[in-house]
Amino acid sequence: MKTIGLIGGMSWQSTSLYYSAINAGVKQSLGGLHSAKVCLYSVDFHEIEQLQHAGKWCETAVILAHAAQAVEAGGADLFLICTNTMHKVAAEVQAAVKIPLLHIADATAKQLLAHSMTKVGLLGTAFTMQQEFYKGRLSHDFGIEVLVPSAEQQTMIHEVIYQELCLGMINHDSKQKYLAVIQDLFNQGAQAVILGCTEITLLVQQQDTHVALYDTTAIHAQSAVEAALDPD
Repeated sequence: MKTIGLIGGMSWQSTSLYYSAINAGVKQSLGGLHSAKVCLYSVDFHEIEQLQHAGKWCETAVILAHAAQAVEAGGADLFLICTNTMHKVAAEVQAAVKIPLLHIADATAKQLLAHSMTKVGLLGTAFTMQQEFYKGRLSHDFGIEVLVPSAEQQTMIHEVIYQELCLGMINHDSKQKYLAVIQDLFNQGAQAVILGCTEITLLVQQQDTHVALYDTTAIHAQSAVEAALDPD
């Protein structure tokens, strides 16, 4: 079994979901008392969030590159950045190490295509919904058309992520607002909706809506399990 490197803490609530899902996946595959081999580096999200909103992405890349080097030195054979937004600097982080990065958008796109989903809605931080590093990768590399919420809806989604979910707060009214956006995207022709922020699964689950949801946290974690158990 390979050792999985996790760059977490963005937020720690979603990182805990990664850790649980990866260990559960290994246990399901191997049985008995098996658990995953994991090397975790958890950053201080306050520092990252301040740099994000100041537009200092190069500085965030330095922090995550150091984290990647740390998990590589700790014995990781591959690694994950446990957040969608910070894949904006994925190339810079990958360049800092020799071990491969499992990209969250790639893992999600592969599952979407396996289910014949070619037009999807995307929820996430404003950075993820507005910039090309994520939705552009889905469209250019995988041919998936991506719909995003209105500007007003994007503001609400972003604020709920940072002001509620990243603080561990689950608000019923916010959940209803998210579900309304999901329905709106479906009405616009989305075959499914990507929960493109690792905290959103804390608020909205598949049983809450008839619209197919793709939980990037679960998908990314499962891709790590498969890679770790691949004998090649």
